[in-house]
Amino acid sequence: MIGLKQAEALAIAATDPERCALCDRALGRKVEWHHRIPKSRGGTEVVPVHPICHRIIHACVSNRDLAADFADLDVLKTRPDIGRFLRWIADKPPDFHAPTRRPDLR
Repeated sequence: MIGLKQAEALAIAATDPERCALCDRALGRKVEWHHRIPKSRGGTEVVPVHPICHRIIHACVSNRDLAADFADLDVLKTRPDIGRFLRWIADKPPDFHAPTRRPDLR
């Protein structure tokens, strides 16, 4: 099992550390590390994301579903809720922040 620092180094080598792994916008002052497979499910690989992008991932998708179906970010981006978010966030500045609401699941 590798440590977080090693996982971050692997993720940086695999992605552009200057861009968000979800929305592909330039990263701002605050960067969070998203576990593609949640730590609670044994995941160690992390990718850099904006805080708002990280919030929307976890607001829309459970850890169980992230591990089973959406560890691949390209697949995650095909979800209609994530797609709407990506279209909305596309022209926002890197450090943009807004409250993240869970989708109405009624």
